[in-house]
Amino acid sequence: MDKIKNTKTFMRITHRYLGYFLAGIMAVYAISGVLLVYRDTDFLKKEKSYEKKFEANLDEKKLGKEIKIKGFEVEKTEGDVMFFKQGTYNMKTGEAKYSKKELPFVLDKMTKLHKSQSKDTLSPLNTFFGISLFFFVISSFWMFNPKTKAFKRGMVFTAIGLVIALILTFI
Repeated sequence: MDKIKNTKTFMRITHRYLGYFLAGIMAVYAISGVLLVYRDTDFLKKEKSYEKKFEANLDEKKLGKEIKIKGFEVEKTEGDVMFFKQGTYNMKTGEAKYSKKELPFVLDKMTKLHKSQSKDTLSPLNTFFGISLFFFVISSFWMFNPKTKAFKRGMVFTAIGLVIALILTFI
């Protein structure tokens, strides 16, 4: 019985202080996650103009990769100039003039949290955050006595949440 009490106490205390520690991180992830839901719209985006010099004679595919515009497509070519929805590219000089709609600097940086890969500097934070959230899932089962109505009701809500998440994942 003493071991159960120690585990329960450890889980509750760790859950509490880890929760406080992660509150700021969770706020940033929550805001950036909502923004990513609307990344296919112009919500909060401002148009920004660019004049850049790229390698000369890039084909459409390479130019799209350099400019980093999703759905990039050349509409027409007149002489040495490629015209696309967002601007122009001079194949002879490599000069491109274009505009893109982008989130403000801080919001753009926040959304990168969700997009990081193992090679990125944010990957340790993302890994720590993911493991911490999983700990929250596990430790939450030590918040209430398993014999209470609150715990039993909580298990029903857990099952419902799991089923809904799985259904929406596979639709």
